[in-house]
Amino acid sequence: MDTGMLIALVVLAVVLVAAIVVVSRQRSAKRKDGLRIEAREHREEAEIQTSRADAQEAEAQERAARARREQAQAEEQATLARQERRGAQERHEHADRIDPDADDDSAEHRNGDSERSGSGVSDRSVAGRGEDRPRG
Repeated sequence: MDTGMLIALVVLAVVLVAAIVVVSRQRSAKRKDGLRIEAREHREEAEIQTSRADAQEAEAQERAARARREQAQAEEQATLARQERRGAQERHEHADRIDPDADDDSAEHRNGDSERSGSGVSDRSVAGRGEDRPRG
């Protein structure tokens, strides 16, 4: 082999290695670009999902606040009802004390009714369902 041919083979080998390196870098760059695009898409989807989660959380907090307000209103209404019931009971007792025709049985009967109705369950509501029998 002469020297010219040897130099040509070395140059060809160097060019071939250089071409392989260039192609390899291009493939690597293309793969990285593809991964960047995929990562960007994942981030966008994550942002959308985060926004939905934030909206759901805000709605849940709003519902909880509304439930707390309604619970407070219900408790206030129950307190007013108890006060109203006590006032009515006091008026009945006062009327029984000053009424010369009132007998002790009517006062005891009324006290028994108010105690039962204060429990939240009346005889009428449970009678007929087989859960309890009417008293008295």
